[in-house]
Amino acid sequence: MSGVRFEGVTVAYEANVVVRGLDLDVAAGEWVGLIGPNGAGKTTVLRAAAGLVPHEGRIGIGGTPLADLGAKELARRVAFVPQHPQMPAGMTVAQYVLLGRSPHLSYLGREGERDRLAVARVLERLWLDPLAARPLDRLSGGERQRAAIARALAQEAPVLLVDEPTSALDVGTQQEVLELIDGLRAERGLTVLAAMHDLTLAGQYAGRLVLLVGGEVRAAGRPAEVLTEAAIGRHYGARVRVLQVPGAGHVVAPVRSPPTCAATEAGP
Repeated sequence: MSGVRFEGVTVAYEANVVVRGLDLDVAAGEWVGLIGPNGAGKTTVLRAAAGLVPHEGRIGIGGTPLADLGAKELARRVAFVPQHPQMPAGMTVAQYVLLGRSPHLSYLGREGERDRLAVARVLERLWLDPLAARPLDRLSGGERQRAAIARALAQEAPVLLVDEPTSALDVGTQQEVLELIDGLRAERGLTVLAAMHDLTLAGQYAGRLVLLVGGEVRAAGRPAEVLTEAAIGRHYGARVRVLQVPGAGHVVAPVRSPPTCAATEAGP
């Protein structure tokens, strides 16, 4: 099991500072949700932890500095599921998931029995085995999301970084994907760091939330401590009610503005 530590991490694109002085510990086996308005730096934090963007400060993976890890060793420790993964046209689901085994292949780059078994297990676990021979461009949105997660899980890395895992999914598929990630976290001891747009889902599945605004941490703690009406109103500019619903946790519900006089007078 491995955790992730950020110490004074700053990321800038040219003169634009996107993440500033981030200090964050994600314990091994923990699910931490990154929340915040658009442009808060959530995706950049994930990309920095995946070694995809240069940064100042220090990022540690399981106690080892990210800077000391080669590309192959980093891929053995960290799997990243971007919001819009590239999926080559014509490649089948099984072929795509097999790409996740690349960090474990021999010098000659040929997969072995262990790699094929790992892919078979992941396909079965994510209910993708009936789709193994289907081209990626013939998948639904939910199936594509599961295929992307399957490829990441095939890496067998102890750290999973997920960017907006439920974007563009219907409510049933959202629940399916999040339950899957949470189940695997419990089974395998995965450390999950996820950027999440839906505040209700973030509060239901993440054990701890970190609110980023302008690349800086404005609040961190249990969902009940972070998902407050005052904080959401201040940082999102939204009018909401946060409701405690048995079995559903903290539900963030937008509050509709009263209808205007003109709309009232117009009638149905």
